[in-house]
Amino acid sequence: MKKLDEIMELMADEMADFKTSLEKLEALSKGLNEMSIPISTAAIDENLQSFLQKQEEANEVKNELLRDINDKLERASLIPNYILVLFGSILILLLSGLGYFIYSSKISEEEKFQIYRTISKSELESYQIFFSENPEIKEDYCNWLEQ
Repeated sequence: MKKLDEIMELMADEMADFKTSLEKLEALSKGLNEMSIPISTAAIDENLQSFLQKQEEANEVKNELLRDINDKLERASLIPNYILVLFGSILILLLSGLGYFIYSSKISEEEKFQIYRTISKSELESYQIFFSENPEIKEDYCNWLEQ
């Protein structure tokens, strides 16, 4: 019996909790029925306008960044200017060195040619002196050259 009393007591507590919950629910239902929700879209329009304005500002920022990137890409070059200057300087130095070596080669060749002329002139003079001193050898030499 004791258990039955406990069960009855628990059921009574549960019924009381259920009743209080039901009363709270009825009160909330009445409050909801009495509350009027305006059918106006002004709040939605206001939120939508502020969202669209923020979106437009974000798009402007993105467009400005894209314009800056585009300008930088248009001004960018494949080969940096300092490399072109360095390459040009090296090319000028190489051409100058090549010109100097060609010029010094020509000068050296002319000096060698002048030395050769001087030597051949002195040999010719020494031959003439020798042949003038020995005319019989000159005739033999001329005969030998003709053969």
